[in-house]
Amino acid sequence: MFKEFREFAVRGNVVDLAVGIIIGAAFGTVVSSLVNDVIMPPIGLILGGVDFSSLMLVLKEGTKAPPPYATPAEAKAALAVTVNIGTFINTLINFTVVAFAVFLLVKGINAARRAQPPAPAEAAPTPQEKLLAEIRDLLKARA
Repeated sequence: MFKEFREFAVRGNVVDLAVGIIIGAAFGTVVSSLVNDVIMPPIGLILGGVDFSSLMLVLKEGTKAPPPYATPAEAKAALAVTVNIGTFINTLINFTVVAFAVFLLVKGINAARRAQPPAPAEAAPTPQEKLLAEIRDLLKARA
């Protein structure tokens, strides 16, 4: 059983999958930073200084502290019930950036596959090769 597991674990597909997951997790962190630190601040500035990460609807006031709450974390600490619209918007933008990056990656891989020349077809034997094959076969039959 250990031998089977070792063969499974070191098979190329499993290793490739593990590398993909690790790189994907790191890529997700980079995309989150891109969205939260680069894309959203200018959008918030254009829309009148709105900080999307703090956009929320308070459904029920907290029992520990009254509103207003500056951030969803502050509302959660006060035990308020909120709908965190800003977090959802950030997540949608993260998803869009990741989906676009994956699209570009797949498009590049497909283009590279199309660019590879097809394997040359095996040429039909020439008349000389056919004749030599017949002579070979006759000599084999004699022996």
